[in-house]
Amino acid sequence: MSKEDIVKKIEIIKNDRNAVILAHNYQPPEIQDIADHLGDSLELSRIASKLENEVIVFCGVHFMAETAAILSPEKKVILPDRTAGCPMADMLSDGELASLKARHPDAIVVSYVNSSAKVKALTDICCTSANAIDVVKSVAEDREIIFGPDHYLGSWVAEQTGRNMIIWNGYCPSHQLIGVREIEALKNRHPDALVMVHPEASKEVVSAADAVLGTGGMIRFAGESNAKTFIVGTEVGMVYRLQKEYPDKTFIPASPRAVCDNMKKITLEKVLASLERLEPVITVEPEIADKARNAIERMIETGR
Repeated sequence: MSKEDIVKKIEIIKNDRNAVILAHNYQPPEIQDIADHLGDSLELSRIASKLENEVIVFCGVHFMAETAAILSPEKKVILPDRTAGCPMADMLSDGELASLKARHPDAIVVSYVNSSAKVKALTDICCTSANAIDVVKSVAEDREIIFGPDHYLGSWVAEQTGRNMIIWNGYCPSHQLIGVREIEALKNRHPDALVMVHPEASKEVVSAADAVLGTGGMIRFAGESNAKTFIVGTEVGMVYRLQKEYPDKTFIPASPRAVCDNMKKITLEKVLASLERLEPVITVEPEIADKARNAIERMIETGR
């Protein structure tokens, strides 16, 4: 079956199933092209909480589909490839967080949305890279803050807010593939380019940026800037999204090695198969979901 035939069949079955396709900005181009809604974790969380469709096909990784399932327990949430996980999310378990909380019983727990449902269930408020600063600022200044799992995002937020935070030592392997020397070399070749970097990158890379932004912020920044060329310091899938939004501008990946293999597991064939079979379904135990929902909803309500 040709690519065009698969896309047509997806559209037909999607309508028959009263389904909607959500896709993260790091998804492959052909998946971005068929999405009904495309965005970052915060945007997609907000959308998932308001949808009236019976079926959500989440083209992303496992924690994203879990989040949608928590926000929409009455809907069927499908992840086209169940093995599409997040190494960073796996770096902090609920047991490890529970142990940390026991050592700091008065602390407020702020968890990056890149975490498991069980971790979210032990969390006071979640955040994304887009609103992490606003979330941390919303915590009373006299309260200690536990932040995880991303050490780099947490350290950047602590620096921006001046808050003393207990930060877990997790990281995104894809963003750690971006090196400051690569950015410097690109700047030498493109002296007029602005550097946009995701806060999951290393401190050295973040320090070399003109703007430190989540993927949604990158879209806004590129649109509002008079610059014509941008070096994009995040997962390479973002370049396609930006180029599609602003075809008159040039977007250069900071490193072609910054690829999330898990994000690339979703294919057109897998989307079609998941719609036909209505599986794999991602579910969260009601007791866990009920505890996690409050932290996610507080995230959605805070900041941009």
